[in-house]
Amino acid sequence: MMITSPYDKYRSSAVSTASPAKLLLMLYDGAIRFINAGIEGITNSDYQTANTNLGKAQSIISELNATLDRSMPISSNLEALYEYISHLLMQSNVDKNETPAKEALGYLKEMRETWAEASKLALASGGMKNG
Repeated sequence: MMITSPYDKYRSSAVSTASPAKLLLMLYDGAIRFINAGIEGITNSDYQTANTNLGKAQSIISELNATLDRSMPISSNLEALYEYISHLLMQSNVDKNETPAKEALGYLKEMRETWAEASKLALASGGMKNG
């Protein structure tokens, strides 16, 4: 497949050159965006849109879970949380009820902010060691 749009070229370049921390934040951003679109679909009784977007969010959560570093002690906690978030998204999709998706969205926003802060601290710490 050939990339033709300038935006697609930029996005492809941004992903291929991003640091692991930046990639993680991009995954969180995508999941958050898809959950918001899924909630909007449910609210508007557009269940096809809800199903598509909640499914995309679940795929991202599955990818986050699959790429956990299992050697880290926190990974078991994150795995349980990712599985719960996936369950909430599935429940929201099946029941056509935005409440579980909103709960999942809250967890993801909090996790995204935590990782954003941690990556800033890691960069600052690394910068001080080198300087």
